[in-house]
Amino acid sequence: VQLVESGGGLVQAGGSLRLSCLISGTTSNADYMGWYRRAPGKPRELVAMFPDSGSTTYADSVKGRFTISRDTAKNTFDLQIHSLTPEDTAVYYCNIKVYDVVWYDYWGQGTQVTVSS
Repeated sequence: VQLVESGGGLVQAGGSLRLSCLISGTTSNADYMGWYRRAPGKPRELVAMFPDSGSTTYADSVKGRFTISRDTAKNTFDLQIHSLTPEDTAVYYCNIKVYDVVWYDYWGQGTQVTVSS
């Protein structure tokens, strides 16, 4: 299983970005799909996640600005980000969790998002 992120970059405060995560190497449905981020000097944190069925979870700091979505036909899931602030500067990672007797965790390599003030 491989996850490859794309869409990061440098953007001014108030701008928008769309991150995408391409999943390859599995025909199984992920039980959870999500985005995490790690800002400099801070631990990795959950940004947004949705289960295969059920409601979506967002970090309080991104509610109303970030939207996670899935394109089953393309085997991708995206994170649309609006109203970026310098506090959103981080490496963003996509993640899927698959349950098959035990839980399996798969991560992308990360994509840098830098927001200038």
